[in-house]
Amino acid sequence: MKGKIIVVEGTDCSGKETQTRLLEKKLNEAGRKCIRFSFPMYDTPTGKIVGGPYLGNPEIGKGFFEEGATKVDPHVACLYYAADRKYNLPKIEKYLNEGYYVILDRYTTSNLAHQGSKIKDKDERFNMYQWIDKLEYWLLQLPKPDKSIFLHVPYQHTIELLKNREYQDENEKNPEHLKAAEDAYLELAELYNWEKIECVKENKLRSIEDINEEIIEIVNKI
Repeated sequence: MKGKIIVVEGTDCSGKETQTRLLEKKLNEAGRKCIRFSFPMYDTPTGKIVGGPYLGNPEIGKGFFEEGATKVDPHVACLYYAADRKYNLPKIEKYLNEGYYVILDRYTTSNLAHQGSKIKDKDERFNMYQWIDKLEYWLLQLPKPDKSIFLHVPYQHTIELLKNREYQDENEKNPEHLKAAEDAYLELAELYNWEKIECVKENKLRSIEDINEEIIEIVNKI
């Protein structure tokens, strides 16, 4: 039986890692074969290139782009992330062929939002979305998700939550980029019909379990 790809995407500080780990745990406990991966895969050669030379994450390496990651041409930036997914695709295909639920913390969806957000003109931005879609799904032949779940934390809350993060990459350090990325995510959620989960209710961050229960409900419908 062919497995399923479930992508959990979200704005910065939306708890993607926490939620995907909890989802993996609960699905396995329920007797479903499940494994989780996170992109970029920072422990692989391509992931290290993204984390260090491109993003300048101090835990991985110094950034090479003097203008900063948020200023790099989106077509150029997309290629680094797409290469990481293509390089690590065999790991995902192995589990899909064994009938696993493959949970992905970020995927092509991140390229669409973070690189698309660099383009201000709506029509040009839409063309960028199509270019990324063609690059990753057609040219590189990456498998499309069976379900994409978008965790939305509004920009104002993201800024506050980032204050508690010890290390920040080039994207996280740039408030303008964070707001543009949020706008792009919301636009994409409508265009691609992603399942949207609001992580803030009545101006307060919802609990991890509360959000996870909503994710489980969506997954159970697949």
